[in-house]
Amino acid sequence: MKPLFRILLFSALIILLQSASFAQQKKVCFTIDDLPLQRPGWYDQKGQLKITDGILSALKLYQIPAIGFVNEESLYIDDKLNPARKHLLERWLQEGMELGNHTYSHPSYNNTNLAEFAEEIQKGQLVCDELCKTYNRPIRYFRHPFLNRGNTQPKVDSLAAYLKSIGLIEAPVTIDNSEWIFAFAYDSACNAKNETLKDSLAKDYIIYMEQKLHWFEDMSQKLFNRNISHVMLCHANALCADHLKDLAAMYKRNGYSFVTLEEVLKDEAYLSEDHYYGRSGISWIDRWAMTRGFKGDFFKGEPDCPVYVKMLAKVSYE
Repeated sequence: MKPLFRILLFSALIILLQSASFAQQKKVCFTIDDLPLQRPGWYDQKGQLKITDGILSALKLYQIPAIGFVNEESLYIDDKLNPARKHLLERWLQEGMELGNHTYSHPSYNNTNLAEFAEEIQKGQLVCDELCKTYNRPIRYFRHPFLNRGNTQPKVDSLAAYLKSIGLIEAPVTIDNSEWIFAFAYDSACNAKNETLKDSLAKDYIIYMEQKLHWFEDMSQKLFNRNISHVMLCHANALCADHLKDLAAMYKRNGYSFVTLEEVLKDEAYLSEDHYYGRSGISWIDRWAMTRGFKGDFFKGEPDCPVYVKMLAKVSYE
């Protein structure tokens, strides 16, 4: 083999290996809010278990180490702890998943003071602490309801300090979305037993979620000159149960591997300064961009839900 050909072949192999390595670096953590269920009153006990097992089946199929954030208020019926709903959380732990704190009743921190919110946080993991001890998997992370960290800088700082003092890590979201609107519309289609509509919603949901993924990838490139490790948000609902496998397949098709929240947070991007405060709950990528002074055109082009989905969901969403 001629020396020049050897050099060219070696260079090509280096490029291929680097490309493969880059592809493997695309990481995402799936986080699922509002456990045990986003809208428990919509489903009977059999339906609640079906949804939980559907979500867990998809996670297991794609070997996704997800974390579910719990609102413990949903474990109670008429102020009494419901064993069947408690069992739904135990199913998560039995399948090797992690649980996190999402407060007791999902209030907005914008509308409460720190003392009241701290009570919500403490009350929000009483049952989970008991369950997690059994499985030696303690609560480590906290997810802000509505992604609201606070509407003033002192409120943001005081909550961050409080969470740190009790050993809870704030769980960010970089791929925020309106999956919950699709989910509400999907619930309506399920109630109407309209399979055609369910199929249309599911198809458009995956298209929308892929558009969102690409939009936040582009935002990441603008901010960091690379695609950071991501945290994706969805909720415990019928849409997730029926189509999480399709969502996971879409992420795989885009070159992602599924990792824990702990692994994602090793990305140095999460050390970025965040001085945003306001009434809107927004992604951490948006927060970092606003902290750096980006405005207006920088945020243009974010994908939106189709109008028919909003109408079915019966929400007004700008």
